[in-house]
Amino acid sequence: MELRQLRYVVAVAEHRHFRRAAHALGMTQPSLSRQIGALEQELGTALFDRTARGVVPTAAGEVYAAHARQVLEQVEAGATEARRAARGQSGTLRLGFVGEALVELLPSLLARFRSSHPGVRLECRELSTAQCGAALVAGDIDLAISRGAPTGEGAERLTAVPVAGDHLIAVCHRAHPFAGQAAVSLDQLRCQALIAAPADDEPAARRALSELLDRTTNVTHARDVHTVIGLAACGMGVGLLPSSTRRLTRPETVMVEVEPPVRLPDLTMAFRTTDESPPLDAFLAVTAVHCPDTGKRLNLLMLKRHRKAGRRASA
Repeated sequence: MELRQLRYVVAVAEHRHFRRAAHALGMTQPSLSRQIGALEQELGTALFDRTARGVVPTAAGEVYAAHARQVLEQVEAGATEARRAARGQSGTLRLGFVGEALVELLPSLLARFRSSHPGVRLECRELSTAQCGAALVAGDIDLAISRGAPTGEGAERLTAVPVAGDHLIAVCHRAHPFAGQAAVSLDQLRCQALIAAPADDEPAARRALSELLDRTTNVTHARDVHTVIGLAACGMGVGLLPSSTRRLTRPETVMVEVEPPVRLPDLTMAFRTTDESPPLDAFLAVTAVHCPDTGKRLNLLMLKRHRKAGRRASA
C-alpha cells in the first residue's frame, strides 16, 4: 500500500466518478480503475459501488477514505514541519550569556529573532564568561555571548566572533570626589576601593585590567553589573564597568570616563564549529543583519558551513 493509492481513493470518493477523478489526478481513467481494483483486492473488500452514473463509496470505502484523508494530512503536516525545521523556523536554541549582554545587545537582537522565527524555542541562561565556555564545550548550550572568546580545554572546537566593543568606565556614589570629574585616571583608581568581577568568572576582562587590579589591594568582587552598581550606590567603592552599561545608572550613582581609554574584550558570540543546526544558522543570519560590523565575517562563516554540509550530503 502506497501514499499514491490513498490519494486515488480520496479523489474517487470526492469526485464520485473515475473519469473526473483521473483528470484531477493527471492520469488516465483505466490506470486509476486498475489501481483502485488492485487496492480493493489487497483489502479483500469493495471500496466503491460502480454504477452507470458514477461510483458511490461503500461503507468500507467511506471509512477507508476518511482514514486516508487523515494520513495524507499528517504526511503533509510532517513535510511542512520538516521544511520549517530545515529553514530554522522551528526547534530549540539554547543560549548562554553574560548579564551585561542584556543591556544593549540582546534586547533588540532577541526581539528581532523572535519576530522572524516565532516557532523557535529560546532557552536562555545567564552565565559568567568562564561558565559560557564550559557549557558550550560540554554541549549544554548551543550559543554563548561572553566577554571575550572562550578559552580553556575544548576551546579549539569553538568558533568565536566579536559582536560588540566596549571600553572601561567607572561608577561611583554621587557624593564621591570622582562624581564631579569628567574623567579619572588609572592612577586615581588604584588609590580607591574597587568593585570588579571575579577573575575566575571573567578571565579576559581580568587580563585587560591587570595593570590596574594587580596594583590594587582593596577589591570587592561582584559577578553582575547590577551588583557592581548597587555596591557603588552603597558607597562601597568605585565600580569598574563596560561602557555599554551607561544607561543603568541610578539616582545615587554617577558614571565617569577613564582616561586614557582602556579597551575591554569584545562581547563575543561563540558556538561549536561542527554544530550545523538550522536554529543556530538562523540566529547567526539574524545577528549578521543586526550587527553590521560583524555581519561580513558571520556571512563568510555561514557560507563555509553550508558548503561543508553540502559536500557531506552529496558524499
